[in-house]
Amino acid sequence: MTTAVGNRDFLLPDLGEGLSEAEIVEWRVAVGDVVTVDQTVVEVETAKAVVDVPCPYAGRVVALHGAAGEVRPVGQPLITIAPLDDAPDPHATYREEERAGSGNVLIGYGTGHGGTGRRRRRPRLALAPEPGTPVTADPASGPAAGSPAPAGSQAPAGSPVPAGPVLAGSSRPAGSVSAGLSAPNGTAASADRTAEPEPTGLQSAPLVISPIVRRLAKEHGIDLASLRGTGPGGVIRRADLDAAVAAPAAPAARLAAVPDAPAAHVGLAPAGDGDTVIPLTGIRKVIADKLSRSRREIPEVTIWVDVDATGLLETRAAINAATPDTPVSILALLARICLSGLRKYPQLNAHVDTEGQRIVQSAGVHLGIAAQTDRGLVVPVLRDAQRLTTRELAAALAETTAAARAGTLPPARLTGGTFTLNNYGVFGVDGSTPIVNHPEAALLGVGRIVDKPWVVDGQLAVRKVTQISLTFDHRVCDGGVAGGFLRHVADCVEQPALLVANV
Repeated sequence: MTTAVGNRDFLLPDLGEGLSEAEIVEWRVAVGDVVTVDQTVVEVETAKAVVDVPCPYAGRVVALHGAAGEVRPVGQPLITIAPLDDAPDPHATYREEERAGSGNVLIGYGTGHGGTGRRRRRPRLALAPEPGTPVTADPASGPAAGSPAPAGSQAPAGSPVPAGPVLAGSSRPAGSVSAGLSAPNGTAASADRTAEPEPTGLQSAPLVISPIVRRLAKEHGIDLASLRGTGPGGVIRRADLDAAVAAPAAPAARLAAVPDAPAAHVGLAPAGDGDTVIPLTGIRKVIADKLSRSRREIPEVTIWVDVDATGLLETRAAINAATPDTPVSILALLARICLSGLRKYPQLNAHVDTEGQRIVQSAGVHLGIAAQTDRGLVVPVLRDAQRLTTRELAAALAETTAAARAGTLPPARLTGGTFTLNNYGVFGVDGSTPIVNHPEAALLGVGRIVDKPWVVDGQLAVRKVTQISLTFDHRVCDGGVAGGFLRHVADCVEQPALLVANV
């Protein structure tokens, strides 16, 4: 796709698994940077994972379409690249903006674009001016920074507007807004910005080209107007901000964020009278949608039983004592037991095809492991887990759960499961009635293992006891199959030697 002579738009690619959008987490490049083919230019968060996106073009970055926290649809422009021999000199852009002092904006940042949706509105920093810094107006480039723009004014039709960086913190008289400024794509720039206090004198707006610098300045409470940029044309770079953060904080340099509106922004946000608003976005929204669909469609039933896990713990200790270099976890042994049970009761390794009005039993067991992460609950999948040995299961589980918590699993590793194992005992609870992971048909849950009184051969003893539960879709089987599976799992937990007959 071409936007100007020689310029190429890189569109947000299809990230797989039917994902239709992604949220920009962090730009890895800025306008004016030179990029190579397949260089990572942005980190985005899909409903499944955080993904680094490489650019297939080489050249100079002339526009970033979207800011950190903004949602971009698949197929819409993400970044614009110009060939190196045709790319404009970024230093000239900086100098032109210094002369104009206008509110020229980076494409996709601070402007409205058809087809995009701002998920949340970010707070803007109230910037303290440096008195005594005059700004002259260039008659050829419009009003000087700080001068009020007439309501509804815009650039004449066909007049060029440089696709330069956002100029954060340009001064305006109190109560005035920059209305109708023409954006590079011909659409009007957003005019609902918070009016700033009237300064004691005019100043040049600080030159900030990177959304990362703006975000970090906001997080650390740094007034960008107080920094002296060391980049070309006085641009404030990441190094300038890092130096300011490391330096002793000056009271005048730490200013509170001024929100655009009382709506919520990143993370937790006050909503008035002590209420807190948490945006239902990203992975939290996917979890909500999936669990709600499971409740609507699946007639689930939960059954449970208490089991003596002393023998299972002794077996694990014996295995690890023999080969300490490749330890086996309790979760790996439970996964092996589940695979044994599904081989005996394949009705539970299935899903219901509602459109075809049929039950589909899967040939392989794609075992999902419920894992709690900082981003929320995810269920990474071990494909064809029945082909793995117990040691291979242990290694795959350790690698997969670590990658899930780090957010590095690709979206394809988070879908396609046929049966889920959920160890909710790590939260210190005994039992649960979990929701089936749609479209699967069953989920085995395991509670904490604790010392309890237990009758062994007619004598009371203290044993390691846990509760296991099976939640299943009643459409795929009746209680006899579900009860048989759960009893098989319980017997293998209590007598691990029974596994030998089925492995």
